[in-house]
Amino acid sequence: MKKSDFNYLLPDALIAQKPLAERDASRLLCMDRNTGEITDRLFTDFIDLIQPDDLLVFNDTKVIPARLFGSKQSGGKVEILIERIVDDHHAIAHVRASKSSKPGTLIKLDEGYCCVVQGRVDDLFELEFADVNLLWLLEKIGHIPLPPYITRADDESDLTRYQTVFAKESGAVAAPTAGLHFDLAMMDKIKAKGTQTAFVTLHVGSGTFQPVRVEELSEHLMHKEYFAVSQATVDAVQQTRARSGRVIAIGTTAVRALESASNSGQLEPGFGDTDLFITPGYQFKSVDAMLTNFHLPESTLLMLVSAFAGYDSIMNAYSHAIDQSYRFFSYGDAMFLSWRIGR
Repeated sequence: MKKSDFNYLLPDALIAQKPLAERDASRLLCMDRNTGEITDRLFTDFIDLIQPDDLLVFNDTKVIPARLFGSKQSGGKVEILIERIVDDHHAIAHVRASKSSKPGTLIKLDEGYCCVVQGRVDDLFELEFADVNLLWLLEKIGHIPLPPYITRADDESDLTRYQTVFAKESGAVAAPTAGLHFDLAMMDKIKAKGTQTAFVTLHVGSGTFQPVRVEELSEHLMHKEYFAVSQATVDAVQQTRARSGRVIAIGTTAVRALESASNSGQLEPGFGDTDLFITPGYQFKSVDAMLTNFHLPESTLLMLVSAFAGYDSIMNAYSHAIDQSYRFFSYGDAMFLSWRIGR
């Protein structure tokens, strides 16, 4: 398949610019993976669609305030988006300025802090923050890195709403958005129902928003993201399989973590960088069902869900969602892709 096969027209009015007042107030499009049948529900119905023998796998990554603003010594304005923290004083980042920043360039940041450009890594820059702990600095002067399709500036509410209630491991520069629908009350309901939960970590990078720029999918270079899957999660998946329950990934990032750890053919504990690019024809090894948001046209995430639930079915579901005015992207509504829906 080609990139253009995954294009669709979305009215700007359907791109959610802000979260709803309550996390669980979104709508939920349910699609049966076997038949393609679509039903329109509310996210609060999700608790009725899962069973005690199922396993929900969440991504516990935590979004860091990864956007910094500053200026060069010449006075030119600079915007930095941290892509990856290397250690306490070094990072790989996107740097936007009127002219490309050369090695040795000093960038002055807010409140008197600064960093120095050390070099390039493809389209990214190596930065050194010599005199301050980077994570501490981001918490002090950083901004929440809202996606490019959210056209407003970040505000105080984004500090909590662009973060899952179970976020734990700092390192993401974008939220695992399917998890944003869960509040503490929903987590308590899941526990009370007896449905099992497990966690993986995948630090979502800004590359998740980058469009595929080549028409031939085989030529696309996937961005790398750090993932970790523990022995406890592997055991939980195996136990779910043994009782014929469903392994339900909460978000495409949880899918990529589980499938990256299944590279040998079976799920194993592990960690490291993954550049797994899932397109139609991929054979899923560890995931039976998925909760996900609606994804950008021609994006790798749209290709992933098409591989999971079928290209024609997904494109039909997206057409239905547009006709029914679902809210799209990070702060938007959700989809549940599964078999045994409403069993």
